[in-house]
Amino acid sequence: MLSDVKCRHATSEGKKIKKLPDSGGLYLWVFADGKKYWRLRYSLAGKEKCLSLGVYPRIGLKDARRRRDVELRRLDDNLDPAAERRAEKIRAKNAAANSFEAVAREWHGKQKHLWVPHHAADVLRRLEKNSFPQLGRRPIAEIDAPELLAAMRKIEARGAHDLAHRVLQVCGQVFRYGIVTGRCTRNVAMDLRGALTPHKRGHQPAVKSDELPNLMRAIATYDDGRGTQQTKLALQLLALTFVRTSELIRAEWTEIDLDEALWIIPAERMKMRDEHVVPLSRQAVAILKELLKIRTVGPYVFSGLSPRKPISNNTMLFALYRLGYKGRMTGHGFRAVASTILNEMGFRGDVIERQLAHNERNAVRAAYNRAEYIAERTEMMQTWANHLDAIEGGAKVLPFRSARS
Repeated sequence: MLSDVKCRHATSEGKKIKKLPDSGGLYLWVFADGKKYWRLRYSLAGKEKCLSLGVYPRIGLKDARRRRDVELRRLDDNLDPAAERRAEKIRAKNAAANSFEAVAREWHGKQKHLWVPHHAADVLRRLEKNSFPQLGRRPIAEIDAPELLAAMRKIEARGAHDLAHRVLQVCGQVFRYGIVTGRCTRNVAMDLRGALTPHKRGHQPAVKSDELPNLMRAIATYDDGRGTQQTKLALQLLALTFVRTSELIRAEWTEIDLDEALWIIPAERMKMRDEHVVPLSRQAVAILKELLKIRTVGPYVFSGLSPRKPISNNTMLFALYRLGYKGRMTGHGFRAVASTILNEMGFRGDVIERQLAHNERNAVRAAYNRAEYIAERTEMMQTWANHLDAIEGGAKVLPFRSARS
């Protein structure tokens, strides 16, 4: 029988391997380099076999004997410990391949080419921060509704009720993917309908039409305190084009044709994955020419602290805060106010919606909508720019009734 002292001081005594017996087939193998390993020798069907039980001293004598007893009980049940060890490794490998995290990442990899990059990153980040810590290692087929609900409750406990609904929606898509790929049989997210705290999603804050003149005057006087007009010009161009903020801040000079007065946003940067044409008014062209004067070596129209990166998502939002419009206006709000006023002016709804780049449900029609209504859109964008100029200067502009209405 071995003891802790014997194990600690054992050497190979010049041999390549010295095998020190304990009991029940347990041995401590001592190598010439000083390394020590536990081995279990046993016989099955007349054949002698050997099974590794760990490395000494990480596995002490007491633990080694406990592991020996576990394996001997398997022998009593006519099971081969070595074969069972291999089977356990296979099961563990399969469980890892079919874990919630593995299935979720596989699903995300299949979907991300359909999304703009920042949305794909947002979806993955929600999973990594809000689902994987609790559910990631669990086999997706073993997750039940109460377990999923517990993970969502942790998000709600932070007061992030809207996020909890968004994460649950994404989890539901992962479970559906798990079903079609044979990793689970039920979408347990469906069982949580009505279980989360109700949350009403509000619209992005936007000023009313009669508040727009004061906003445009405030933007015209904006000073970021760093001796650059870039943020002011970004806000003015956002108002003139009413594109999404993410589309503006990632704008590259290669997308803009000042001679043709067109800005063509590639499909991979658009929310709906369709190339989008923005007719540029004379005022928009003038702003872009001003930006050319302060252009850095990078590709972006609005460069960040590094010329190889665009300005932050928050640059224009914080500028609006400084102007006193916190909770009253966002970059996205220009889309809402432009839509309202252009409808009041009498421009056709289809023309406005096309310029807003809203989703085209008809896939065949979407393939041809790049320049749809381009003449009307060009007229509309110039009329809108003239309107912004006029109200900034204090004029009271009467609603324009389009001849096409």
